Amino acid sequence: MIDIQTYTKSFGNYFSESNHQNPWEVIDNLEEILSNKIKELSEDDYIITDRVAIHKSATVEKGVTFKGRIIISENCFIGAHAYLRGPIFLSNSVTIGPGSEIKQSIIFEKSAVAHFNYIGNSIIGEHVNFEAGSICANHYNERVDKNISVKVDDQIISTNTTKFGALVGDHSKVGANAVLSPGTILNQNSIVNRLELIQQIKS
Repeated sequence: MIDIQTYTKSFGNYFSESNHQNPWEVIDNLEEILSNKIKELSEDDYIITDRVAIHKSATVEKGVTFKGRIIISENCFIGAHAYLRGPIFLSNSVTIGPGSEIKQSIIFEKSAVAHFNYIGNSIIGEHVNFEAGSICANHYNERVDKNISVKVDDQIISTNTTKFGALVGDHSKVGANAVLSPGTILNQNSIVNRLELIQQIKS
């Protein structure tokens, strides 16, 4: 099993009940996890409508689309025309730039997604920065066998799922127009260069 807290210390603070799960299992169960978390939120602090909870200190610009179950924590910023497809959990002070799309993901404290990015089915640690146009791909469109595997300490682990993006450790930096292939695992303080393709398991 992959210990998610090895990559992002915030995980245990928010999702201690899921410490025994692999990252792709947490993502697959995120709808149920957030359904329970929304029930614990106070309407004194959050505006809760339908399945979306937005902290009253958060800023949401014009043209943002929310779909599904979403929690946006305090001091978050969601730029114009961003598209959030739940289930999604944004921790405190997360920035989602204009025109970005986030799908079925967890993003922790003070991480920033610049603009025109895509992050799908991923867990992003705290203080992570994605420059413009960088992508967390979550599906092998080009393969006949679309099952996703991950590589950790030279061990290859099958996720038994066809939708999983990345686990990105705290304080990592992802350069403009870089692509993280499905199943990418990045340690804390990783640096991905601009235009770089991360493909940890070759076709």
